[in-house]
Amino acid sequence: MKNKFIIFLLLFVGIFSAQKKVDLIVYNARIYTVNQNFDIAEAMSISKGKIVAIGGKEILKNYISTQKIDAQQKSIYPGFIDAHCHFTGYATDRWKSDLVGTKSWDEIVEKIKKYSKTAPKFWLYGRGWDQNDWTVKEFPTKEKLDELFPNRPVYLKRIDGHAAVANQKALDLAKITVDTKILGGEIEQKNGKLTGILVDNAMDLVEKVIPAIEDDLAIKYFGELQKECFAFGLTSLHDCGISKHTLSLLEKSQKQNVLKMNIFALLEDNPNYYEKWIKKGRYTNGKITVGGFKVYADGALGSRGACLLSDYHDKPNWKGFLLSDKEHFKKLAKKLVNSDLQMCTHAIGDSANREILKIYGDVLKGKNDKRWRIEHAQIVNSADFQYFGRYNIIPSVQPTHATSDMYWAEERLGSERIKTAYAYQDLLKQNGWVALGTDFPVEDINPFKTFLASVARKDAQNYPENGFQKENALTREQTLRGMTIWAAKSVFQEKVRGSLEVGKNADFIIMNQDLMNIDERDILKTKVLETWVDGIQVYFNFDIDNIIVTEKKINKQSY
Repeated sequence: MKNKFIIFLLLFVGIFSAQKKVDLIVYNARIYTVNQNFDIAEAMSISKGKIVAIGGKEILKNYISTQKIDAQQKSIYPGFIDAHCHFTGYATDRWKSDLVGTKSWDEIVEKIKKYSKTAPKFWLYGRGWDQNDWTVKEFPTKEKLDELFPNRPVYLKRIDGHAAVANQKALDLAKITVDTKILGGEIEQKNGKLTGILVDNAMDLVEKVIPAIEDDLAIKYFGELQKECFAFGLTSLHDCGISKHTLSLLEKSQKQNVLKMNIFALLEDNPNYYEKWIKKGRYTNGKITVGGFKVYADGALGSRGACLLSDYHDKPNWKGFLLSDKEHFKKLAKKLVNSDLQMCTHAIGDSANREILKIYGDVLKGKNDKRWRIEHAQIVNSADFQYFGRYNIIPSVQPTHATSDMYWAEERLGSERIKTAYAYQDLLKQNGWVALGTDFPVEDINPFKTFLASVARKDAQNYPENGFQKENALTREQTLRGMTIWAAKSVFQEKVRGSLEVGKNADFIIMNQDLMNIDERDILKTKVLETWVDGIQVYFNFDIDNIIVTEKKINKQSY
């Protein structure tokens, strides 16, 4: 009897010692790996922030940990990646008046009157209005602002960031008069007087005289916005068009242990940066990577700044405009083509897309792996889709743009041109993949709205019933790939994130329902239960009856 006990003990010890110790085991789950075969796994083990193994029940046999999560068949996905947003810009906008969802100019004026009593700055700054949501769908003028605030500057930016209205005090501080000229912008006048409307580059004249917020406050706002991102399952972001100073603030926030988010940054189109950064090349510091430049070819469709091949359907003799002359884009493309930095260009109108695609093609020559991107690729002439495939140019698109613009886009473009706008399937076919984002704060930060708009071509109101131009909807698998592995691939990060595979960063989210199988009407009911970055829990949903069982209480680090 004693010998049998010893043999049993030796066998037990042998089995135990054969198991490899890891930091965390997740099991009894439905894990969407988003690998090449789109495999679904049951369990994974994690150590030092990386996935050590992923598979089935053998994970529990081969690995041991003091931290285990029984997911009870909950769905687990790679952390979402927003391939185009304005994280730092949105964060530092938090002191401004939120005008999103306002239904009239009068409503905005009342909001600014109220805001003026508690505004933390001398300037009254708001963002988010959209005249397309009003009964009178026309740009506002500054008279009411002049009357209410004759001695205090007011600057109210449109939701897309491509138009604004400023009062006379703000125009005076910016030294804007009826004689001021600007390339790539418009200073609107009526009857020889300024209306206060500024479009695209004209806005810079005012923005450069608005004092920046304090650095410590900006870092505080980074941390606040990061919490919101984690709550939506975002673990990585592509921040488009930041300054050298903003980059230094990101690095400072990381050093202070505030920033836990993976940030891929594109520098703003600043000629003072080119020589230094082309020489420096792609740069990584912890979770922050700088990998290229964000360039603006044109403005936005909503403010009629998008550059079109033929006139706007609702504004004869107006085609919009490029924000710089063509030579600027050509020179920058020639500078970047021999570097490891990406050129990522905002192009909305079909003329802007054609010009940039041809400029890219002239320097890229043919097939390549530069992964230069067109940001938005919103309206593309049917003859020009081919350039994406011929030169391996990556479309970086935002599905909620389609469902936000669908109410009025045909008025701008006409019934024929709208057919090749927001054409995500047509773009997907060129290279076999696309990167998906939100463009927040232009659109909502919520990635589930991205998913719904992509697969159903509907908005949060479940409109339209049959979907907007449904032939260009992406499948659920294509959409999930676009929000994870393809987004990572679009910035050369597919080897470290974007899918749940051995050796990759353990960035994952646990959700209350399965996006791949639920009715599309339930997509926006999806909630993130937990968000993990590098094997550390950064978000836990305390508001939901979370039935996930943790065998040992995990040191929750919510940021």
